[in-house]
Amino acid sequence: MPKAKFSPVTGRYVTIEVEGDEYKVFYLENGSGQPIVCQHTAGCHNHQWRGLLEDEEFTQNYRVIAYDLPRHGKSDPPLNQEWWKEEYKLTADFYTKFIVTLCDALELENPIFMGSSFGGNVALQLALYYPDRFDAVIPVEAADHSPGFYLDWWQHPHANAAQVCASGVWDLMAPQSPDKDRWATWFYYSQGSEAFKGDLYFYSVDHDLRGKLDQIQGDKVKVVMLTGDYDYLTTPEDGRRTASQIKNAEFIEMVGIGHFPMSENHELFRNYLKEALDIISAANKAKA
Repeated sequence: MPKAKFSPVTGRYVTIEVEGDEYKVFYLENGSGQPIVCQHTAGCHNHQWRGLLEDEEFTQNYRVIAYDLPRHGKSDPPLNQEWWKEEYKLTADFYTKFIVTLCDALELENPIFMGSSFGGNVALQLALYYPDRFDAVIPVEAADHSPGFYLDWWQHPHANAAQVCASGVWDLMAPQSPDKDRWATWFYYSQGSEAFKGDLYFYSVDHDLRGKLDQIQGDKVKVVMLTGDYDYLTTPEDGRRTASQIKNAEFIEMVGIGHFPMSENHELFRNYLKEALDIISAANKAKA
């Protein structure tokens, strides 16, 4: 009988309070060293970061933490509220407060925050409003403004929301990404349709940093942006334009990858992430 293989990744719950509401938050982690806190994309969960969580080259130097945002994956809606009585709309204010509160609860020192898509956008928000809490941020597939995707049909009785949300991400992935990883990304999205529309309220409505990027203190928090050339939601031009307005920010265009780089093709994404982390390390040495 083949010997079982156990992953080094462990999962835990932590209960935190944000704006008077109680949340039981699930997170996965592996490794030791400087924390890298990872945010999944809208309507998804922390499975997207499993490739990174199990990548020994990174986990020997970094403590990789990937959490489920409330209402996603294994993290429930607020425990002390009748949350089902109001429509879910994620705001920038709650989103950033939640992330900072979680980092405080885990007692993380000098963490690097990395998020993709709406997680990349909140990375920019964190850099602007909480520059002293993070050593650096890596906004993946992010931009200062991403309008046009807060749509009713993401959650409509005439549509199979699970199929619509999952299929809606298919052409955002590069065709040369491995089939098994593209289908895994599709599968992840078939499970998160209930929160997808509310997540996109932040992505397309509440997130708007136009005219504010020059206020990010790039001398305090290093910003390294990564965007795939197959992403038509936030194009390389969007990422490059955004980074150009942030002090000391750097932009890396990822060739041959789309909107979900960490799950659609980790083996390619890891090369660009290593480059970003080397930039952050060099910046820290220059400041020392």
